[in-house]
Amino acid sequence: MSMNYVFAFALGLGFAAGLRSLTPPAVAAWAAHLGWLNLNNSPLAFMGSIITAVIFSLLALFELFADLQPSTPKRTAPFPLVARILTGGLCGACLCAASNQSLIVGAILGAVGGVIGAFAGYEIRRRLVAAL
Repeated sequence: MSMNYVFAFALGLGFAAGLRSLTPPAVAAWAAHLGWLNLNNSPLAFMGSIITAVIFSLLALFELFADLQPSTPKRTAPFPLVARILTGGLCGACLCAASNQSLIVGAILGAVGGVIGAFAGYEIRRRLVAAL
């Protein structure tokens, strides 16, 4: 796969993490566990563990229910935004590690995608609610 595509997908995974912070890492963990992402011999090899995949999956399910609660903070509040940046960076780094590209570049692109996704998701939701 072309380096440009890998970097674009890293940004896209980060964007997805900005919308739903724990689903992309769960998907990345399952992809690594099933051998679709080869993270062996990389610092991110732990993502291929069944334990990691199950933990991220349970956290993603919890997030779906937690987001329905009125007390859930906005995705652009400091803690949720940092979580989206970190999980976006993790997913971007995983994709780049599996493609023999720079983990740092992947993490940066994923983190930037997380910020873009968080603010885009917030703005889209705000406008939809205002239109209703």
